[in-house]
Amino acid sequence: MYGFKNSKEKAFSQTLGFQYYFIGWAPLGDIHCIGKDNGHKHNVMYKKAMINAHRRIKPHIHHTPVMTSRLLDEMVGAKLFFKCENFQKGGAFKMRGAVNAIMQLSHGQKEKGVVTHSSGNFAQAVSLACQSLGIKAYIVMPSTAPQVKKNAVMGYGGMLVECEPTLQAREQNAKHLVDTKGATFLHPSNNLEVILGQGTAAKELLEKRPRLSHVFAPIGGGGLIAGTAIAARHFGSSCTVIGGEPFEADDAYRSLESGTIETNRTTNTVADGLKTQLGDINFPLIQQGVDRIIRVQESEIITAMRLIWERLKIICEPSSAVALAALLKEKGAFQGEQIGILISGGNVDLDQWPF
Repeated sequence: MYGFKNSKEKAFSQTLGFQYYFIGWAPLGDIHCIGKDNGHKHNVMYKKAMINAHRRIKPHIHHTPVMTSRLLDEMVGAKLFFKCENFQKGGAFKMRGAVNAIMQLSHGQKEKGVVTHSSGNFAQAVSLACQSLGIKAYIVMPSTAPQVKKNAVMGYGGMLVECEPTLQAREQNAKHLVDTKGATFLHPSNNLEVILGQGTAAKELLEKRPRLSHVFAPIGGGGLIAGTAIAARHFGSSCTVIGGEPFEADDAYRSLESGTIETNRTTNTVADGLKTQLGDINFPLIQQGVDRIIRVQESEIITAMRLIWERLKIICEPSSAVALAALLKEKGAFQGEQIGILISGGNVDLDQWPF
């Protein structure tokens, strides 16, 4: 009926268009007026939705730089282009999705505020976005989140609620705030407006470097890599998306293997931003648009982080280094290619260092 090529394409289209209609956010404009005659029209609307999201958020974000390193190129045997979202407002890519989603709330929703739960970067992004837009932000964070991220949330005017470091505790506390404050819950990764906003980082990278063969991204809750998959599909040229994930929190890898959303039994990883799991909105996008996921050891994450600090002369957090760690682990498969790497953030707790 819709002209999809296969079941994955159908899932991809339903997630972006029709399923999204029911999740309680403002509609994606023309995306709900898609014609039913062929898949091409759907693709046009997905592209338009991201273009509109990018246009919407541009006044509120930084257009972050793309950096290179001759020494890292030689180490990998390929040409690398690092999209440095550690220079983004709030110190991470998540400002993009937060602004895109919050700007589309109704007037009544804005008056009552926004609730989210996050280990740090999305918490900061929502707090900063709400501060800029004059909206209350209620932020649930695990007690184990880095203190630098908690301080940033409070510095941006967010009302911080700490909880036990479990997904259940985060969700329960967020629900309590929704029930008592009347605020609107904004999921940090399993919301299409958030996903489209996050994907604009890869969109900018591909507009600057359109001949990239691959884009590597870290994968935690799945919002960044799902948005990257949309961007690669519509703004790249035969560009594949590859995820990097810690062995200690490899639910996304196992989810792609099993075809269902898996959970983590433990999350004992230095990459604190990657401890969350996939959702029912971003998972079909990942199934459709991510070529594969490469898992890395903790020592490989630390080595990659050190290389970024040493060779690019910039600060990145451990979660950001997972993408480079994944490439280094299997660099033999990418010789001579042009590769994009998303450095997702740079919020590091410097109190842990001897300064």
